[in-house]
Amino acid sequence: MTSAPDRDGPSLEQQNQMLMQQLMQAQKLTALGELVSTTTHEFNNVLMTILNYAKLGLRHKDGPTREKAFEKILAAANRATKITNGVLGIARNRSAGQEATDLTALVDDTLVLLEREMNKYRVRVERQFQPIPEAYVNGNQIQQVLLNLLINARQAMPHGGRLIVKLVHDAEHDMIDLVVRDFGSGIPQEKLPHIFDSFYTTKTGPDASGKGGTGLGLSMCKEIIEAHHGRIRVDSTVGKGTAFTLKLPTVAKAAPRQPAPRGPLAAQPNLPNQPTAGTSSA
Repeated sequence: MTSAPDRDGPSLEQQNQMLMQQLMQAQKLTALGELVSTTTHEFNNVLMTILNYAKLGLRHKDGPTREKAFEKILAAANRATKITNGVLGIARNRSAGQEATDLTALVDDTLVLLEREMNKYRVRVERQFQPIPEAYVNGNQIQQVLLNLLINARQAMPHGGRLIVKLVHDAEHDMIDLVVRDFGSGIPQEKLPHIFDSFYTTKTGPDASGKGGTGLGLSMCKEIIEAHHGRIRVDSTVGKGTAFTLKLPTVAKAAPRQPAPRGPLAAQPNLPNQPTAGTSSA
């Protein structure tokens, strides 16, 4: 005979929220580990550049050669700073609330983290950034959604290709459109209605890079965006590619309400599980 629930214990809804928080934290750590593995190689390349030009400067005493060495060392050190700041930004727990955020800088920082992976798989990233106002978002969460979509797009183009990242101000609705557009395999029309469902996936396992997924990625992306009073839309054609559009509120748009997110998303900035291979799917 089952015992009645302890009236002093957490409710079913509270238990569900606690489990969601634990799942999100586990997924964040898994994806962070994969990201650190990728960026460690890039960071090592930066260190080799610094070492080589430092040796060059020591060997040559003439001014022009030393000046060139110092310039290269400075450029490499600045790149190393961007890489470490990007990883640390994801690793640390920022405020659970939303604040004025420069999305252009956030997207640039995110692309730096994936630059080596994109180059390795011959994916050419095109930035199409229009002047935009500040967004009212949780930067950590939006960066994690963006990482998910970018890796999805890369996996949808196993032989390389073109990837467009676009920022546009929708002045009519005072929203910012963040678009990730690949020219990969596309998503079949019969599968499109399900890609934001929890545990739904079109993939059978990890791709050549070792990244796979559980079908949780896009469902959590959707939950994060909706917690920001935004929307996520997908347009896809088989053989032509997929575009995900995130519509996020500007600071002016959010000014009348500006509440902190509620539920499990408010308690822990999360990283959706790495998406699965072959197409931009959950």
